[in-house]
Amino acid sequence: MKNLTIPEEEYMLPGHTACLGCGATLAMRYTLKALGKNTIITIPACCWAVIPGVYPSRTLEVPLLYTAFEVTGAAVSGIRQALSAKGIEDVNVVGFAGDGGTADIGIQSLSGAVERGEDIFYIMYDNEAYMNTGIQRSSSTPKGAWTTTTQVGKVRDWKKEKKKNMVEIMAAHGIPYTATASIAFPEDFIKKLEKGKKIKGPKFYHVFSTCPTGWLVSPNKSVEVARLAVDSKVFPLYEVENGIYNITYMPKKEVSVKEYFSLQGRFRHLTEDEINEIQKEVDESWRILIEKEKWSKSLIKV
Repeated sequence: MKNLTIPEEEYMLPGHTACLGCGATLAMRYTLKALGKNTIITIPACCWAVIPGVYPSRTLEVPLLYTAFEVTGAAVSGIRQALSAKGIEDVNVVGFAGDGGTADIGIQSLSGAVERGEDIFYIMYDNEAYMNTGIQRSSSTPKGAWTTTTQVGKVRDWKKEKKKNMVEIMAAHGIPYTATASIAFPEDFIKKLEKGKKIKGPKFYHVFSTCPTGWLVSPNKSVEVARLAVDSKVFPLYEVENGIYNITYMPKKEVSVKEYFSLQGRFRHLTEDEINEIQKEVDESWRILIEKEKWSKSLIKV
């Protein structure tokens, strides 16, 4: 990673309409830096459906197709097949969707696309709720979080279920490459996208994208919060290439879940015991990931 040179070219221009500190804008910027101008993006209903601006204005210097909420997987499949029919194989076809449009509403068409082995990039920028429509809970909302549909108050009805693990779901499809990434670690993200350009078949990226508006975070803390998520092991950075797990960043210092939560208003209702319970779950998930890495790499030696 130290030898990686981040491309200087910018294919996302100033003038977007995103909120201050929006992590999803950085996710798009890094995506296009890595994949370059020879790219077609398709976007369903999500924050990024409005961020580029009102037609004919736009903030992206690549072709962009808007689609319905549930059909990103079908859209990238159609674009890829149309290009192949014309003998065009050197264009990166990218589905760029939020967690609601991926883990919930769009999971059927995504599953179909990767099962067929389409040569696509699918990037889920994860701001952990339906942010564009009012901060409603998604299956990617983490346990303990407040949203407008998991109210707190006297009933303490915060999100009780664990976050859906999309990387494991995609790995279970047997696709050649899937990975997590974070806006706080652009070199890691770009390196994984560069790797994906050399791989034929479906590539899935789960990108942690802070949402100051929905997480009740100060906009100037957006990248810091994203970094704490990785350092606390709440959102580990790893990849699964042909079934082999590889952790791409090992936290250099101990950061607790409590410290990660402390900058976000969406967790301020949690008690010490509730935070400790989540800490135990995070520790166990990290232990399992370490074991998966050891086990999968041992298979190479057999």
